[in-house]
Amino acid sequence: MFLKNVILGESVNNTACTCANPGITFFISDGELIMKTTIAAISTAMTASGIGIVRISGEESMEVIKRIYRSKGGKKEIEKVKSHTIHYGYIYDGDELIDEVLVMIMRAPRTFTGEDTVEIDCHGGVYAMRRVLDTVLKNGARIAEPGEFTKRAFLNGRIDLSQAEAVIDVINAKSEYALKSSLSQLKGSVQKEIKEIRSALLYQIAYIESALDDPEHIELSGYGEELKQVIEKEKEKLSHLLSTVQEGKMIREGIKTVILGKPNAGKSSLLNLLIGENKAIVTDIAGTTRDTLEEYITLSGISLRIIDTAGIRDTKDLVEQIGVDKAREMGKSADLILYVVDSSTLLDESDEEIIGMLENKKAIVLLNKTDLHPVVDEESLKKKVNHPIIPISVKEQTGIRELEEQIKEMFFSGNITFNDEVYITNARHKEALVEAYQSLELVEQSIEMDMPEDFFSIDLMSAYETLGKILGESVGEDLVNEIFSKFCMGK
Repeated sequence: MFLKNVILGESVNNTACTCANPGITFFISDGELIMKTTIAAISTAMTASGIGIVRISGEESMEVIKRIYRSKGGKKEIEKVKSHTIHYGYIYDGDELIDEVLVMIMRAPRTFTGEDTVEIDCHGGVYAMRRVLDTVLKNGARIAEPGEFTKRAFLNGRIDLSQAEAVIDVINAKSEYALKSSLSQLKGSVQKEIKEIRSALLYQIAYIESALDDPEHIELSGYGEELKQVIEKEKEKLSHLLSTVQEGKMIREGIKTVILGKPNAGKSSLLNLLIGENKAIVTDIAGTTRDTLEEYITLSGISLRIIDTAGIRDTKDLVEQIGVDKAREMGKSADLILYVVDSSTLLDESDEEIIGMLENKKAIVLLNKTDLHPVVDEESLKKKVNHPIIPISVKEQTGIRELEEQIKEMFFSGNITFNDEVYITNARHKEALVEAYQSLELVEQSIEMDMPEDFFSIDLMSAYETLGKILGESVGEDLVNEIFSKFCMGK
């Protein structure tokens, strides 16, 4: 990783450098000084569209655009215009006209990356975008690595690592709630919570160190009990954040929803209805579905990773049996089970097996085929299952709204707000929170054992540094590269 404070052209090997983001140190290895180079990439999808955007960032951005841009009258000096202005003109490769464009000029530090930035709005054809990008690269820029624009924003102190991770979550959001959660994190909701906890810990660390250095003027008698109260308060905050992990995971990845039932209960028909197209094969022949079929759908702003499965029954068909076994395994790992009951047929041993699978699971029983003559009703089912029961008819498309509301109520108490609540959606953040919590528990143990105060300081510092990993402090180059490698090229 090469940082901005390294001099261009200087030979550097394994040298430690600190970037603009406080507390972050990396080690420099052989290669080009990437933070001193100017990068460019296409920032919109590579498909035919109305507009395509080519983004340029770096110290030479203005020089690059100067070489290739011509205004309509040919007199405008684009490198001298005011920041955050848009200009109509043309992109030329030498004397060859490439495209008619709008050019946005943004000067450091008021940009996403913290560097001089230019965005070229060209026509959205794939070839047109490539020609504009090729022209930019010929005139002084290099192609950006995946996520390098956001990486530079992080290294230049514009955002912390939790906010950088939120950028890719915004891009990948599959539902309204996932988007809101990601935007909340991007605005610094996680950062704010972590900084408050770290600030409280740092105060105690500083107090202990000061007392140890100057025992004549700073008294530590009875300090353990005072510290214990502080630790309990900060542990409570960590515990609250950790309590949101499960909901956060479902917000980000979707609720793993498995459809179970006997053959011909209407499972595949339900899937087709929910996704709005005929993805699953539906016939009157029992055992048609032999494998799982997975789709993402959104109900009331909630993302469901919904999985259709083979009908649960005893079968001598080897292929179907494999599908049945897979259905059983899917049921064990599901966040939510939708148990589809054929109300027109009596319950049998297959239903009894499925009912047993619902124990200690979040489940909704869907009493299907209510448009026919039912032989199974809600009252008889209530004697067997302790889960919500919703009468539906996939054929008549009834009961789906009630299903949506039930899922929302079951997982999010009917409402999700991002005004005050912070949801932990990142596995890396969860790991750091757990480690920090454990370190604070060690502080409590040291207090109970009446250990010297410097023991308190060691574990307090451990918790402080571990939480710093969430923000991107004291992280290694490999971790940073891994995070940003998941980004698209132009972000």
